[in-house]
Amino acid sequence: MSEPVRILHIANSLGLGGTEKVLQLFASHLNPRQWECVVYSPRDGERGQMLRAMGLTTYIHDDLLHILKTVRPTLVHVHRAGWPEPALMRPLRLCNIPVVETNVFGHHDPSPSGRIVARHLFVSHFCAKRYSVQYGIPSTPPLYDVLYNPVDTDFFAKAHSSSLDFSNPVVGRISRQDPGKWSSMALDFLPYALERVPEMRYRVIGATPKARTLAEQHGVAHCVEFLPGVRTDAELAEFYKSCSVLAHANDRGESFGLVIAEAMACGLPVVTHPSPPPRDNAQVELVENGVTGIVVRNAEEYGRAVSHLLTHPELAQKLGRAGQQKAQRLFRVQTLVRRLEAIYTSVLAEHGVTVHAH
Repeated sequence: MSEPVRILHIANSLGLGGTEKVLQLFASHLNPRQWECVVYSPRDGERGQMLRAMGLTTYIHDDLLHILKTVRPTLVHVHRAGWPEPALMRPLRLCNIPVVETNVFGHHDPSPSGRIVARHLFVSHFCAKRYSVQYGIPSTPPLYDVLYNPVDTDFFAKAHSSSLDFSNPVVGRISRQDPGKWSSMALDFLPYALERVPEMRYRVIGATPKARTLAEQHGVAHCVEFLPGVRTDAELAEFYKSCSVLAHANDRGESFGLVIAEAMACGLPVVTHPSPPPRDNAQVELVENGVTGIVVRNAEEYGRAVSHLLTHPELAQKLGRAGQQKAQRLFRVQTLVRRLEAIYTSVLAEHGVTVHAH
């Protein structure tokens, strides 16, 4: 039997962000009989601990060239924003290793090191289209493709095998504790919603200090429950199980929207808003207005949408079910990993390496 092909996944850190979670899901679901997956990052974190607990080897080091010479991967998969990063990309160019890139934010790297990438994978069709318009480069196969971020939809569906209680007047919000992940609309909608559903509760993970202060100043703190962060999908599932609606609001927008996709996988309807160009706007690619959730334009519309879902549980359930079906169809990790393996196989064939089926 042939030896597995060694793949090195690279990210700038191994913290709890969405990029690192995508790396973890891809790396841990590759067929181990066909692919030997190892991970490199200059900065360790909780995601690194999880990878090692799964039995995956991680290299935490500030010298990528040294790691490349030590590990000798057959192919490298880089998870990055897409803009020039000489310290990251130059060692790959020097070692002449085939590179697959997950371009998280759809930026363009015109540098010589950027041109070594054999496949550019966008995380949404929005990012691929904006790239073509912004840079005048057709984002078409085989050099460019769209591969959605993966979600463990099977786990979330099993965790929510019993029907959610959509009569429960609880709205949830989750993000990193980062001002860039917040929008004033995340709090401004509350007076409009409370006017129609006074008993509504708002459970928030990842609130910034400013958000806590504004909740007090706006007189809505009595309905807001600020919660600590979560680490695992099991903790996420428990949080979503307590909610009837996911409230998403982020002025910067989403290049994909992993929180949205995970909420959909749990069967929750999502309320969100578009972002003005050229900001990220993939949240409205995931949330189809009136199908998997509701897309609004301002805080008043947001409050009305939330209160309408809370007072019409049958509609919330219908939208949530449609979202869950969409997540299972498009974001299921096992399906996306098989596509990724096919991409690896194609890239390696172009470089004279044959990957044997197992």
